[in-house]
Amino acid sequence: MFQIDDKIGFIGVGNMAEALIKGLIKSGLYSPDRIASSDNDTLKLKNKSETYGIRACYSNRELVQASSIIVLSVKPQVIKAVLSEIAGYLEPDQLVISIAAGITINLIQDAIGKDKPIIRVMPNTPALIQRGISALSGGGTAAREHMNKAQEIFNAVGKTVIVDEGMMDAITAISGSGPGFVFRIMESFVEAGERLGFDRDTALMLVKQTFLGASHLADESESSLSKLREMVTSPGGTTAAGLSAFEDRGLSEVISYGLKAARDRSVELGKK
Repeated sequence: MFQIDDKIGFIGVGNMAEALIKGLIKSGLYSPDRIASSDNDTLKLKNKSETYGIRACYSNRELVQASSIIVLSVKPQVIKAVLSEIAGYLEPDQLVISIAAGITINLIQDAIGKDKPIIRVMPNTPALIQRGISALSGGGTAAREHMNKAQEIFNAVGKTVIVDEGMMDAITAISGSGPGFVFRIMESFVEAGERLGFDRDTALMLVKQTFLGASHLADESESSLSKLREMVTSPGGTTAAGLSAFEDRGLSEVISYGLKAARDRSVELGKK
């Protein structure tokens, strides 16, 4: 179905779209002449076009007509207007990918019809450095070849998983909102480091490298997270004392409560 010279267009060139554009070019998957973008901010559109050498389309209609794959990378509150605008120009063989948080496949189908392949994706901000994780769900006439193409696109900025759409709100809580939670935890580590006597710059360096190293070790090791934790935890040692204090304060419960709150808010936003 997809030709070697298929073209991809982004409606909206915010941070996530820019991350994807950068990743697609860097990976060699798409050359700049096969990428187009549109945005209601013409100055931003012109800037991104000049920065990456991609085509600037000054209407969404122009972008749809120039692309075989359309990525909806606009804010959720404007997506209905965008879908209404482009519905009459979409062909059944064009793949529509949405990264708009909380927007269901059914909502997109209601706007553009059920005769088109639609894939909903929840990426996360580490895609900005090609370290993201993106969850994909298919709908409409999306077939295996469409999912393969979407995975290929999002693998350019990290890794991908395919999930049932019913899990998207939970995905939003864990990996979508997750970086924000991790950054807050890192902030707390830095603040605690300062209270232990470090200057802020030293505490920040210690915390960044500790989280970075631990993440890479977890990713590259064949051991489970529990086993890796046990490797650091000597009986009666410093790590054991700290972990015990964390659990006394309800660490697991606090994290579970936070993820549930984020999941529930995602459900609410999807109903608006």
